[in-house]
Amino acid sequence: MNGVHDLGGTDGLGPVLQEKDEPVWHADWEKTVFALFPTNFVKGHFNLDEFRYAIEQMHPADYLTTPYYEHWLHAVLKYVEERGVIDPAELEARTKHYLENPDAPLPERSDPELVALMEAVAKNGGSARREREGEPLFAVGDRVRVADDHPLGHTRRARYIRGRSGVVERVAGAFIYPDSAANGGGEDPQTVYTVRFDAAELWGPDAAETNSSVYFDAWEPYLQPA
Repeated sequence: MNGVHDLGGTDGLGPVLQEKDEPVWHADWEKTVFALFPTNFVKGHFNLDEFRYAIEQMHPADYLTTPYYEHWLHAVLKYVEERGVIDPAELEARTKHYLENPDAPLPERSDPELVALMEAVAKNGGSARREREGEPLFAVGDRVRVADDHPLGHTRRARYIRGRSGVVERVAGAFIYPDSAANGGGEDPQTVYTVRFDAAELWGPDAAETNSSVYFDAWEPYLQPA
């Protein structure tokens, strides 16, 4: 991502405020939106990286002024409409109906197979780890530099590490490559490395905390020998 959605290292947005005794849900509608992601994901309406990319396509003003689960709702609606799961006209009509009749009962639906699948995913998870041919390009202790270009579409290569150098601390194995999966290129598994960056390398000696480091998980195509 190259827009306001990449907040890592962005200055001027103020501190992260922690809410004391924060509830899991701030409103009942958030529970429903939370359930929309996994149920549509397991049905193949979108993958995780497409979901993230959809959020990154929100208008910057809307993204910065709306709550977290509204971002999720935006992403779900984008794909279920684009991929023919729901008819936008029917959705608009139902929305109008419930705005005019807020106490009207919601439709009931039962899907035991989907419930069983969701229970299995919740218990066992859904790993993005994959097999990949060939040996990793880098090893623990190698000094690497993050490519400093600005790709179109979705990427997990944060702006604050681009052009910076660090040391490989761990070779984690191969995982789905987000820059491919989100942009229509398939899973294309790539090796992931945990790279340690000196804070001064990222923020400069005047802004960085003394003797501190940042660890970042980077896919192999992001990296070059330093």
